Amino acid sequence: MGFQQGLSGLNTSAKNLDVIGNNVANTSTVGFKGARAEFADIYASTFGSSSNIAGIGAKTTTIAQQFGQGNTTSTNNPLDIAITGNGFFRMQDPTGSISYARNGQFQLDKNGYIVNNTQFLTGWAVDQGTGQVLAGSTPTPIQLQFSNIGARATGGSGVTGAGLNLGLNLNANDKVIPATTVFSSTDPTTYNYSTSATVFDSLGGTHTQTLYFRKDVPPAVPTVPPSSTWTIRYALDGKDVNANGTLGAQVPAVAALSTGLTFDANGRPIGLPVGGSTFNVTAATLNNGSNGLNFQMFFDKSTQFGSPYAVSTLTQDGYTDGVLTGISVNKDGMVQGRYSNGQTRNVAQVVLSSFTNSQGLQPLGDNRWAESSASGQPLTNAPGSGSTGSLQSAAVEDSNVDLTSELVNLITAQRNYQANSQTIKAQDTILQTIVNLS
Repeated sequence: MGFQQGLSGLNTSAKNLDVIGNNVANTSTVGFKGARAEFADIYASTFGSSSNIAGIGAKTTTIAQQFGQGNTTSTNNPLDIAITGNGFFRMQDPTGSISYARNGQFQLDKNGYIVNNTQFLTGWAVDQGTGQVLAGSTPTPIQLQFSNIGARATGGSGVTGAGLNLGLNLNANDKVIPATTVFSSTDPTTYNYSTSATVFDSLGGTHTQTLYFRKDVPPAVPTVPPSSTWTIRYALDGKDVNANGTLGAQVPAVAALSTGLTFDANGRPIGLPVGGSTFNVTAATLNNGSNGLNFQMFFDKSTQFGSPYAVSTLTQDGYTDGVLTGISVNKDGMVQGRYSNGQTRNVAQVVLSSFTNSQGLQPLGDNRWAESSASGQPLTNAPGSGSTGSLQSAAVEDSNVDLTSELVNLITAQRNYQANSQTIKAQDTILQTIVNLS
């Protein structure tokens, strides 16, 4: 027996106690991943037979990180994010260095960046014109804009079908309004129904658009197939709308703005213009500094059945100015901003990185790891795609350390340390005996 075996045993036991102690110390550290010390025996090199050679002790081969899933705890912070499954948050420090973390305790800094301490959370940007995620691009720090998002006029989204979309059922059993009855928006006997919608000009100003539906006298010669026609007239903010874009009482040679709506014998609209009917009020008429109102109206979802009148759909794509009032992150990593005007906008998409060998990552402290040659290169994807897990907002992933197991391991490691000290004590006693013989 030599001192080397006992000394190596003390070293490995001490290293094991270090690892266990570190695990215990981080039982409350969000996103912490426990580790375990792994050991191997040591033999001296020899050219002869090893059957009668005793080992010369033990050594620590590695401290292996354990990346098992930790429990999830709900919080009141919408920017707290827990990863369920595989993957790491991709973090960037102010110098541009990249690291990876499971700690999802995020907040906003003074510039609107989503950060964890001094580390920026990165993701894919969103094209604010189209709302499309720029997937596959280089992830960049995610920043929220606190400035006003501005207003958008009705019909200003630039997409097909933008403007006012109205679906309603006009009762087929209604009596017609005689042609001799002059329409007046202030006289309910001159029309069958009316409904209103809020529309917006280019400055975000709100206006009440009222639509009046009047069933026309059937044609003297019935059509084949049979059909019936309604006339739609309009008012804006209580004033009649004229065909030339002005408001108020009509003057000679200035017609009222109107739209014809024809239904076939099956109660479906026919002959509607493909691009919708135009509603226009000039900028000079509004006289509020905006571009006026100019948008398309679509009635293709309307019907004429024998059932009572009812409005089924009424949508328009304009809105007033708004400021950021809240944020959320969905399970796919989409960061959305909520604004005071009721709008929701995609800001960015959080990305997750996975590694072929997570245990090969280099620990950096602060719950972060760095890529290494042993880990392999990061595979960066949207949450829930590839080998990455999903996200849970307003929650954090707890440490994956099992405190009960660690305390049992601590007792075992302590006994091992004491046992190795006994081998050194025994060797010292033997040497002392030999010295005394001399």
